[in-house]
Amino acid sequence: MRWLRPLAVTALCASIAACSTSPTGRSQLLLLSDGELNEMGRQAFTQYQQELPTASQSSQRYVQCIANAIVAELPAQQQQLDWQIRVFESEQPNAFALPGGYMGVNTGMLDIATSQDQLASVIGHEIGHVLANHANERASTESATSLGLSVISSTSGMQSAGGQQLMGVLGMGAQYGIVLPFSRTHESEADVIGLDLMAQAGFDPRESVTLWENMQSVSGGGSPPEWMSTHPGQGQRIEGLQSNMDEALALYEQARSNGRTPNCPRP
Repeated sequence: MRWLRPLAVTALCASIAACSTSPTGRSQLLLLSDGELNEMGRQAFTQYQQELPTASQSSQRYVQCIANAIVAELPAQQQQLDWQIRVFESEQPNAFALPGGYMGVNTGMLDIATSQDQLASVIGHEIGHVLANHANERASTESATSLGLSVISSTSGMQSAGGQQLMGVLGMGAQYGIVLPFSRTHESEADVIGLDLMAQAGFDPRESVTLWENMQSVSGGGSPPEWMSTHPGQGQRIEGLQSNMDEALALYEQARSNGRTPNCPRP
């Protein structure tokens, strides 16, 4: 897949010990350990499940089926994460991903994503955030400019003031499962990674465009909802998906020819 192809790290990045490369070849500053971040993700996910109402079992099975199909096609090392996904009762059409493989989808998103393929584009996108270490990158950049590494290393417990601030930096907003958005760069990168992931699992990548057309219809073509205010525009996201569609379709056709035909009954 295109996002697994290694690209040369820039000379500037090569001079920074904590610099890494994202799945698409973009240079990243990653200062936190995977273990530390994954534990933060686990704590936050536990908190979400304690505080937020969960959806019906049929909705849980539907979303889990789609997530399982995508995760099953990941390289073995990436499958070792504690991949979990839950559906939360909320009209807000949103989804989130936390370090360690913990994900949530609101029931409002199920109203927008009207097929398994459309929802696969959402879940693939969230998995893309995890694989690209976006939470680590965001926290590392913020810590390098304002928080300071001492705050991150000394924070214990998500309920403290420092813990709540750190959750926000990680894209892990603590209220009602609505997370603070990642940057436009992160969102666009997760779109590309997710497009390939869904296609490799046998979901039709063209439905990712339909999903965003549905989003446009809901917003009436006006300004995006407040929770999406720092995301790329809907039209921009559609253009980005379409520009990467040819390779995704090739992956999709290969997956289908290899017998990967996921069937996740919608509740």
